[in-house]
Amino acid sequence: MEKILIVEDEVKISRIIDLQLKYAGYETDLAYDGSEALEKVGTQSYDLILMDVMMPKTDGITACHAIKKLHPEVKVIMLTAKDDINDVIQGLDSGADDYVTKPFVFDELLARIRANIRKKNPPSPSTDLLVFEDVLINSLTYEVTRSGKKVALSKTEFDLLKHLIYNKGIVMTREQILNKVWGYDYFGSLNIVDVYIKYLRDKIDRGYERKLIQTIRGRGYVVR
Repeated sequence: MEKILIVEDEVKISRIIDLQLKYAGYETDLAYDGSEALEKVGTQSYDLILMDVMMPKTDGITACHAIKKLHPEVKVIMLTAKDDINDVIQGLDSGADDYVTKPFVFDELLARIRANIRKKNPPSPSTDLLVFEDVLINSLTYEVTRSGKKVALSKTEFDLLKHLIYNKGIVMTREQILNKVWGYDYFGSLNIVDVYIKYLRDKIDRGYERKLIQTIRGRGYVVR
């Protein structure tokens, strides 16, 4: 799970962003000024930092410059005042990877977060052959078998099964599955995950005493 540091001195805004990101499947941490952000970055690892520009003690631009010197791999998105082009220029010059102007639509912020994390964590090469108990997945031929019998799957069903088996034993939320299988830019309903889990169960588990795809109530799905 990717971890995001929210650096924002306005408590109300910080809490709203925090709740929204948690709902989207991210782990979050909070800092309320640039000095506190620098302390946290010195002791913890983050995939991305949301950095407000105007803050007490140490401003966002100064903090971003210092963080990027120590951890150039960490993505930083600056939160700037609307239409203040000077903040944007200074933020990017300090090493920021992107910026969002206030007030912002959360879907836009989320899309920018996803895009920047994708740049930090490019997809790893796919495994050609995955095996779990009596299920075999061949990524080169797009063939799936269970107990030696071929199972016909659509591309989305195939990708979903591969993702579940690749992460066998790990309970994943609907948001995490949606992001990995449908992509970070998909803005449809979470219900699509439930629909395809049902399709997959009908093809993989029906007729077998051993059910591989399990629902963890209130949390998500897992193969184990």
